[in-house]
Amino acid sequence: MSVSHATVHPLPNEAPPLQTEAADAEVAAAAAARVRMKDIQGMPGTIGGVFFRVAQFIFAAAALIVMATTSDFPSVTAFCYLVAAAGLQSLWSLSLAILDIYAILVGRCLQNYRVVCLFAIGDGVTSTLTFAAACASAGITVLIGNDLGICAVNNCIEFETATAMAFLSWFTALPSFLLNFWSLASRQ
Repeated sequence: MSVSHATVHPLPNEAPPLQTEAADAEVAAAAAARVRMKDIQGMPGTIGGVFFRVAQFIFAAAALIVMATTSDFPSVTAFCYLVAAAGLQSLWSLSLAILDIYAILVGRCLQNYRVVCLFAIGDGVTSTLTFAAACASAGITVLIGNDLGICAVNNCIEFETATAMAFLSWFTALPSFLLNFWSLASRQ
């Protein structure tokens, strides 16, 4: 079966249109604008990032202070773990809050690949430790309060408060981790 195919034959005197330097610059600017996402609130070097870091610090410091001021927290491993995780979370969050504030004041962009990678790994580790410590402390608090019924001789209110503050610290650390991880994953 014989089928004809359409063929385009250029005219001999016509040359394809040349792109000018201005057109090349517009294409490059459009590509650069499409890739950059530095102004998403909550990422490092933004006001939202400072808000998340300060909230993480406040909640982690509150969990640390409330749990450390109880007299019998050293007798339970989960509570010691909560104190250690909350201490690490508060130090991490405070240092990154100071770095974010500095970057905003001097106009620095913290979207360098290595910086974002460090932030994502640090946020992932500290938020996982904080969540695990809060879950362990919640389990022990429920055991003491509900199952054993010995809240009268223990500091159940302080344990519950510290556990709630640790969960709130994790809840504010999770968006920081997700945004940094998303920023890493979207790079080419």
